[in-house]
Amino acid sequence: AVLIQPLVDALASGGGLSETAAGEMLISATWGLGSTIAQGEIVPDRIVLSRQGFIRKIEAGRKHHRESCGRGGTPQPVPNELISAPCLDAAQAVTLGRIMRKAEGAIGGPVEIEWALDAAGFKLLQARPLAVEPITVPDEIWRNHPGLSGHPAGVGWGAGRAVVVNCECELARVAPGDVLVTRIASPALSHVLPRVAGVVAELGGSTSHLASLARERGIPMVLGVLEATGRIPDGSQVAVDGVAGIVRWMA
Repeated sequence: AVLIQPLVDALASGGGLSETAAGEMLISATWGLGSTIAQGEIVPDRIVLSRQGFIRKIEAGRKHHRESCGRGGTPQPVPNELISAPCLDAAQAVTLGRIMRKAEGAIGGPVEIEWALDAAGFKLLQARPLAVEPITVPDEIWRNHPGLSGHPAGVGWGAGRAVVVNCECELARVAPGDVLVTRIASPALSHVLPRVAGVVAELGGSTSHLASLARERGIPMVLGVLEATGRIPDGSQVAVDGVAGIVRWMA
């Protein structure tokens, strides 16, 4: 059988993790269709809830463009006043948390979901099983070094030589055990995951497609790290905490 779903005329869309390594629920959100999150093109809003459904944190993203139905897949700029405005209010986030818990009950364990919000309400587009990894205790030696924070993919801790890549044509520079530092968390980078110790990206979020692939492979990744390619020195030693969402380097 072939499942055919209509394209939702979404006001906002995103993904969600019903359980993280920290024992919380996580929602990623952006304006329009969720493809901009999946492709790692924007930094989505990040909403953290307790497992009981109480909001713990709302972090507005950097959502400079969106995709909508009827535009032929052409990205549209987001008005300046909405770039850093949250896509969901508190009540909507709590409702989405309940939907994730119901999906857990149906599947029988933690889930990763994709959702959309249209004029009629929330639509659950898909739900799939989610493997939750235990928290890794980072090496204490790194705590005194400069760091940046972002959206954790949710698994692992690793360290290696930073390789700052500005285009896919430079990926040949990435050697086994390196930490890839890049701008866009594109799924096209998936073929380098088996050989890296970690990934840091300026765009993307915890439910981007590349983040899902990193979770499956146990690769630590932090996304949505502002100015990562400019601030992390190429060739420096870098540590990536894929659970806490922190990357540090030895200057």
